[in-house]
Parts: sequence; structure tokens; C-alpha cells
Amino acid sequence: MDRTVDEFAAAVGTVDPVSVEGRATRRGAVPGVAVVGAPVGIVRIDAAEMVLECGAGTPMDDVQAALAEVGQTVSIPDGGTIGGALASGISDVTRLAHGPMRDVLLQTHFVGASGKVTKAGGPTVKNVSGFDLCRLLVGAWGTLGFFGDVIVRTRPLPRSSRWFTTNTDPFELLAALYRPIAILWDGETTWVRLDGDPDDVDATAVASRLQEVDGPPPMPGPYRCSVAPGELRSLHSETPGSFVAQIVVGVVHRSEPPPRGPTDDAICQLHDRIKQQFDPAGRLN
Repeated sequence: MDRTVDEFAAAVGTVDPVSVEGRATRRGAVPGVAVVGAPVGIVRIDAAEMVLECGAGTPMDDVQAALAEVGQTVSIPDGGTIGGALASGISDVTRLAHGPMRDVLLQTHFVGASGKVTKAGGPTVKNVSGFDLCRLLVGAWGTLGFFGDVIVRTRPLPRSSRWFTTNTDPFELLAALYRPIAILWDGETTWVRLDGDPDDVDATAVASRLQEVDGPPPMPGPYRCSVAPGELRSLHSETPGSFVAQIVVGVVHRSEPPPRGPTDDAICQLHDRIKQQFDPAGRLN
């Protein structure tokens, strides 16, 4: 890495508001607030244990390129830095098969509001005790602590990875396919990603009458909301193309804001108490 986590902690300091920024692809800096950058660089790749260790400021392009050399990948969206991706907590489109973003992070050394470095998690999924701070930090947008370095879980690169489309109802298609990586639906067209042996992918595509395409559809934005997976069927009544839904996952991408439901005061109070415990002076991001 270009510097140690302790040096990063010294830059974060102990007083005054501070923000962390990588490539500013997910969120811009706050005017008038000091900006720090997390350590950059890959420390190690253990292909046998399927883990990668790097600075949180390492670009995702570098991470994926290094993993590709050993035939592996990580289920984190492309673009920006690995720390920024984890801080946003927005899972990759492969979440149906690979799980949510919070499952990717195994260990981190993060810098808290006091300027101290704290270790959370462990380098493997075994023999880890205590509070699962890794899952708490993923998706917190740096408001509870700044990632210094991270150890993430990797997975093998598939021999074949291809996207297809069909007009078949996505819920019917889900029952017919074996372990699809992703199923996306805009109310009219269904997109499917299939990974595996090339012959198996070909056979599945023929059996389900799938048409190969270059990739997934562009996601409408900037709104992204979560609903109960069973409620996705109700989207049949909406205008096709006004949304893209991740089937089973329950994430819906929209160009217009969805109706807001009632606010759960108990959840808001819990968030406030957690923030108060981690950052009582409100310094971070």
C-alpha cells in the first residue's frame, strides 16, 4: 500500500469534520470539510483461500485485473474504489446468486471518529467472535468509520458468463432455470445472466428460448428502492420500461421516486443511537 493505516488515521485526526473520498464516483465531498484518501494498493491475493487484501482506496479496476490473473473475481460493482463500494453497500447485479455486498467483507481496519484504528472481522470465516462490525460498516457511507484496509472474499471466474433476453414472465423463468446469476425485468423484457460451462449455458439458452445480448439493460436512476420479493409481481400494473427490477432480490431501479411509506420511528431512533455511539461529535462524512 502507498501508506499504512496508522498514517491514514493520523490524517483523519481527532477533531474537526472530515470526509473520505476515493474517485468521487458515488458521492462528492462536502464543501468546506477536510478530505482524506484511504491507503491504495493490493497487499496480497491468496488464491487457495480465495481472499484478497488491499487498501480501501484501491480502484476496483485494479482489483478485478489482479484477480483475473489468478482466475478469480469479487462480487463488487465496477467503478470507483473498493472502499467506496463497500461504504455505499450497493450490491452487484449478481446478488441473486452471490449474495449481498455485506457478505463480501471479511475483515477491515477502520478509523473511527476518535482517530483510533479498530480491527473488525477476521481473515477467514472461521474463529471470529464478537460483534459483526463489518456488516454494520458496509452501507454506512463512512458515517461510522473510514475503511483503511480490507480483506474480501473472492470467487472463481466462470468459464462462460453471458446475458440473454426473453419475453417469458420472469417468475416462470425463475422456476425453469438452474441457479441463474441474475434475472432483471422491466415489465416487458426479461434479462438473464447465466454462468458455467459453455455447453451447459448453450443448452439452457436453447431449452428456455433465450436470445443472447451484449449485457444487462441500463439501470434507470437515480432512485433505487427495496421491496419484499413477493411484491414484485404487482409491478405488472406499471408502465413497462419505467423500472428495472431484480427478481427475487427485491431491488427496483426507477427514474422517478417511488411512493414513500410510513417512517418507523423505532428504526430511526436505533440509527441515531448507533451514530451517537460511533461518532458523538458528528465528525465523519
